[in-house]
Amino acid sequence: MAKEGICLVVSPLIALMKDQVEQLKRRDIPAVALFMGMSRREIDLELDNCVFGKYKFLYLSPERLQTEIVIERVKRMNVCLLAVDEAHCISQWGENFRPPYAQIAEFRQIIPKVPVIALTATATEVVKKDIQEKLNFVRPKVFQKSFSRANLSYSAYLEEDKERRLLKILENVPGTAIVYVRSRKRTQAIAEWLQRCGIRADFYHAGLDNAQRSNRQDAWISNRTRVIVATNAFGMGIDKPDVRTVIHLDLPDTLEAYYQEAGRAGRDERKAYAVVLFNSGDVNDLERRVLQSYPPVAVIRQVYQALANYYKLAVGSSQFASYDFDLDDFRKVYDLPASDTYQAIKRLEEAGLIQLSESYYTPSRLYFPVDNRQLYEFQVANAIYDPLIKLTLRVYGGELFSNFLTISENTLAKHLHASVKDVQAYLTRLHQVGIVVYEPQKDKPQLTFLTPRHDSLNLPIDARTLEVRKQRDLEKAKAVANYVQHPFRCRTQLLLEYFNELTDATCKVCDNCLKRKKWSVELPESLSEHRKQILRSLQPGALSLTGLVQQLKPKNEEVLLKTIQEMVGAGEILYLENGNIALTGQ
Repeated sequence: MAKEGICLVVSPLIALMKDQVEQLKRRDIPAVALFMGMSRREIDLELDNCVFGKYKFLYLSPERLQTEIVIERVKRMNVCLLAVDEAHCISQWGENFRPPYAQIAEFRQIIPKVPVIALTATATEVVKKDIQEKLNFVRPKVFQKSFSRANLSYSAYLEEDKERRLLKILENVPGTAIVYVRSRKRTQAIAEWLQRCGIRADFYHAGLDNAQRSNRQDAWISNRTRVIVATNAFGMGIDKPDVRTVIHLDLPDTLEAYYQEAGRAGRDERKAYAVVLFNSGDVNDLERRVLQSYPPVAVIRQVYQALANYYKLAVGSSQFASYDFDLDDFRKVYDLPASDTYQAIKRLEEAGLIQLSESYYTPSRLYFPVDNRQLYEFQVANAIYDPLIKLTLRVYGGELFSNFLTISENTLAKHLHASVKDVQAYLTRLHQVGIVVYEPQKDKPQLTFLTPRHDSLNLPIDARTLEVRKQRDLEKAKAVANYVQHPFRCRTQLLLEYFNELTDATCKVCDNCLKRKKWSVELPESLSEHRKQILRSLQPGALSLTGLVQQLKPKNEEVLLKTIQEMVGAGEILYLENGNIALTGQ
């Protein structure tokens, strides 16, 4: 904002772009986003407006940076900053890898003197390094806030009756809450069960229509609904400061995802709680889910070919073309298995070939491509359209001649004393004869082909790359299992360590810290004896945690583990990089 010119923001998700543009507009900051589903004419107009200085921010996907229309217009823009949002997408070691992000370095050559900022909330050390290398940072500077949240109490409980424990937590902790589950069906079942228990709850997932999503989100933000039970489709772009509790009834796939979702609690800096409820089956399912999410390459090729057939696309065509997508209908037409089909689509997304926006909504938009004289001549010759044209210009103004504007067919119908269907039909006819460009509302999942359609036999899907990513995802799943099952280490320490932020300080408010505090009061003599034994055992050299436990053979293993953590916190012993434990200074 302090610099002259326009800021280009590269962002991976339509919902994220739209949300940020709306937030900027509410602050009277002119911003626009280019997203899938916009017509070429609308993109052309908005890029011209960026060249002429109408906007301060232009949001676009990494795929758009590779198109000739964007490249040529950017050359004529006064660009002051290139901002790469969700920058972990550039790294194959991060979450949600998007290959086109890796081509941003090439795009930078068009604007070589423009500074670049890359932003992410969840980057490990290897991802941070990868981001800088992939963006060709010459003089890299990393600004990192601690991942620690002093006001947020993390807990993980092994619990067979998770619903009852959930109810108990909500009864004990007043205030608004988010409950995350994996399936759409489960969001509704849990929300209805909470309602029967007397709690104002509702459910949210990407399968709801736009009005339902908007109404439920607004009711929760304004505290008319206390608890929202949701899939991970909920939360992005929502900055509600007074969420007191975030509860996961199903395990997240990664600690990156968990950190972001749990971090939606306590943004007002007041005490808040992030709780995971899991059972032994949940932990076993983590690895199974990863293995199931990587179908054979032959299946991925089959699904891609079926998509091309479904929409009747010729090889080499349809880049950035968007289509309404009904997964169930698609599967039935080609007799495809549910799980493999969905996972194949996810892998095609990861490869940068398609994009599926499940909670997609775009209101109707209108533009007059003709001038005043041409429009007047048409009105004289076609009097039946005159009332609608006059009303539209009266309601939305002359800017319709220079920009696409959002319109409401309901509003126009009300003023004309006509049906919405009649207004839509008139606008469609005006579109067909070239008087307006009419883009009707879209409220169904959208599938977009990000590249020209490939021959499925030459699909750029590499089995070795998939195997590398599968192994990466398995490691991430193991990190989640380690986090929830760890019996004594501070939860904040575990999260910080995952993100390469090492500290001996404990949070003192997580379930494990509180458990240790209770032990230190109840078992001081045992702790003292264990401390002596640990010091003696480590004199000859470092030991693994398992080796130390086997050597000491304690009557109460939890007390020994607690003693080790106390000694780490006190600086007497430390964990080495290989996970072994050693005397400090040894």
